[in-house]
Amino acid sequence: MWGLVPLFWPLLKPAGAIEILAHRMVWSLVVVGAALLVMRRWAWAGELLRQPGKLGLITIAAAVITVNWGVYIWAVNSEHVVEASLGYFINPLVTIAMGVLLLKERLRPVQWAAVGVGFAAVLVLTIGYGRPPWISLCLAFSFATYGLVKKKVNLGGIESLAAETAIQFLPALAYLLWLGTKGDATFGTQGAGHAALLAATGLVTAIPLVCFGAAAIRVPLSTLGLLQYLAPVFQFLLGIFYFHEAMPPERWAGFALVWLALSLLTFDALRTARRAARALRAETRVPRTTITTGTVSAARNADSVAAGPGPVDAKP
Repeated sequence: MWGLVPLFWPLLKPAGAIEILAHRMVWSLVVVGAALLVMRRWAWAGELLRQPGKLGLITIAAAVITVNWGVYIWAVNSEHVVEASLGYFINPLVTIAMGVLLLKERLRPVQWAAVGVGFAAVLVLTIGYGRPPWISLCLAFSFATYGLVKKKVNLGGIESLAAETAIQFLPALAYLLWLGTKGDATFGTQGAGHAALLAATGLVTAIPLVCFGAAAIRVPLSTLGLLQYLAPVFQFLLGIFYFHEAMPPERWAGFALVWLALSLLTFDALRTARRAARALRAETRVPRTTITTGTVSAARNADSVAAGPGPVDAKP
């Protein structure tokens, strides 16, 4: 569903990107709020309100994902689907770079190689486009920042989306009302079908998230991470074969370098996960009452790296 979402945003024309974004914020809260009401999961809200630090991080997450959503919608409706897909291909590389720079994490040699190849890819694409791939970089850095903040917040997917859209709701609603007073709103003026499509932005946001949440407890983390690469792959293919966007040789070269970097990351993550699993099995064969913390930590870290593109609570 995340891979096919570029087919949805053009259906909302003549609404502009900002109007679509505002409707997405408003209707996402309606859908997620209804889901939480049915599941009776509201205890977390009171706890969140009593933690101003965490609430501040949620506000930052809401601001960053607003930029991500807005740029993505604009990119798709402005026929930059391929460049938008690139943003989610390079997102794992940006996430790793931020981990090194901000969290002082250490990389293995293969990970350093992947980051270096990714940097070379951006240089090649800059030459190919005649400018830096701003759309891709904005999407990658905004989503990586979003993931970093979400790591600090440590709140469930649906609950987190509800909190973020609750923060977005009033500004978005105020913008839509202002647009209506100017006579520029398309909701209610372009027919019932158009209004229904704008309201469906909440479902387009929430349903993939619910499916992901259900899969996360059933599918191994490494498999789940690899499956997340399908979204930008589908977006890339749609950009070429459905939207017929140009792909000159220098862009193919840049994308090839990105895919090489992702292949290196995937290989390294799977190899590390297998080594950690073997170490854990060997440790459990030793007749001791406890398992050393280091081995368990290694296994968890390997699973985390194998997860690939990182947080997906609010994909495009």
